[in-house]
Amino acid sequence: MDGSHTRRGQPCWFRLPQVGLTAVNDGLILRNQIFRILKRHFRGKPYYVDLLDLFNEVEFQTASGQMIDLITTLQGEKDLSKYSLPIHRRIVQYKTAYYSFYLPVACALLMAGEKLDDHTDVNNVLVEMGTYFQVQDDFLDCFGDPEVIGKVGTDIEDFKCSWLVVKALERADEEQKKLLYENYGKADPACVAKVKELYQTLDIQGAFAEYESKSYEKITKKIECHPSKAVQAVLKSFLAKIYKRQK
Repeated sequence: MDGSHTRRGQPCWFRLPQVGLTAVNDGLILRNQIFRILKRHFRGKPYYVDLLDLFNEVEFQTASGQMIDLITTLQGEKDLSKYSLPIHRRIVQYKTAYYSFYLPVACALLMAGEKLDDHTDVNNVLVEMGTYFQVQDDFLDCFGDPEVIGKVGTDIEDFKCSWLVVKALERADEEQKKLLYENYGKADPACVAKVKELYQTLDIQGAFAEYESKSYEKITKKIECHPSKAVQAVLKSFLAKIYKRQK
């Protein structure tokens, strides 16, 4: 959807000449397999209906997040003034946090006989973790090594509501904001270079390091407030996998 060229070190599927727009139908077939797999393995389980509801709800949340992301980057309507941390958080919460972090733990809770309504604190921690994960992703899109992260970042060219540009807008003076407005969202390598140079000037890397440290501390405290040591262990294992990741 965002016109990217690579994902996870491979060409995007739709970019292959023998695939093209057939990729849309391939995606639908893959999506359909979710419910075929659930039916095959869990149809006789008491939590089967709750599992179906969970996957349907998370799919809706993720698609909604993707929609918000796309409509904020509409071609011909480029306006950086509409970008803010609350907008960014809403996008990443729905687009990333629910399916990446909440869904697998929620599945485990259902299979253990738990009711999801009794674990809103776990939900909140995982959404916070997923938000932190996406901010990392935004940072790596600009400053990560394509050989390591498996893709060439295009957030600047694509006029994405990235955490980096939101922080840059917070820190920039009027002249620097003008430079951002003139160069952000353009595919010209010279414009991209100017934006990245401004990020360096505004010490966005330092801002990210501070955000990462505070997020880790905040999430860890929330985890340690949970009464179950088993749940704490699961959540801490998640956090350990992503803290200071390079890809």
